[in-house]
Amino acid sequence: MRFKIPFTFSNIERLKRKSRFFASRVRYKKRSLLNEHLKNSEIDLTREQYIGITFRSFFFNFLILFVIATTTLAFFSIGRYLIYGFLLAFLFAGFVMFSQRVYPRVYVTRKQKEIEKSLLSALEDILIQLNSGIPLFNILVNISKGDYGELSNEFKKAVRRINAGEPEAVVLADLGKQNPSIFLKRTLWQISNGMNAGSDMSIVIKDSIKGLNEEQLIQIQAYGNKLNPLIVLYMLISVIIPALSITFLTIISSLISLEKQMTILMFVALLIFNIFFQIMFLGLIKSKRPSLL
Repeated sequence: MRFKIPFTFSNIERLKRKSRFFASRVRYKKRSLLNEHLKNSEIDLTREQYIGITFRSFFFNFLILFVIATTTLAFFSIGRYLIYGFLLAFLFAGFVMFSQRVYPRVYVTRKQKEIEKSLLSALEDILIQLNSGIPLFNILVNISKGDYGELSNEFKKAVRRINAGEPEAVVLADLGKQNPSIFLKRTLWQISNGMNAGSDMSIVIKDSIKGLNEEQLIQIQAYGNKLNPLIVLYMLISVIIPALSITFLTIISSLISLEKQMTILMFVALLIFNIFFQIMFLGLIKSKRPSLL
């Protein structure tokens, strides 16, 4: 996964240079969730620099959209076009700024889910290789070159540090501390402690797999419990309400003799709302999916 700030076209270094003026006016804060998210994203940006980038983006987006919106509204001779143009530009620029501010947290969450999705299969692969007599370092190299997505990238960092001369147990412990995934932290901590204690690594990996299997069952049960009210909500908003609304609009339009264009517009708006809700519902279902599946 590559970290790219939404609605920007330049690379991080160029954005950092362009936003110095705005970043210098952001108040310094030592402890911040944004700082932690940026650190976990492995991006060379401080909290102040990142907020400066979002402020600069808001400022220029607002100016450009304000000019476009007011010019368009004035062209169609719409009254109070300055006020409407200001509101449209402010709302859209604010939406862009909000998307950029929450992106580091979203990125870290996605990265965590990508790691945990491959963790069980990777541990089973490690156990098979251990039982085959392959040394642990060679197993780490194999996992780093395997098809395990973000998890392979994390093991690549460990392999580079071990090749540079650092002890395996220390590297794995540090990797666990720096990683946002709770399950990977726990697994690496168990492996590191097992290496320091001289334990049989196959037993340590078996215990880790057993613990993750139990956690997976708990997540599946919780996922099923969450789906029940979501299905009811889906049936209510995307099936029952549109059906009742069509009947209601049909009766009202005939009773008060609505214009044809207004009636068509109301039905089109209802269709767009239904499509928009279903897209959002699919995104919600995807976001609730257990990370270990």
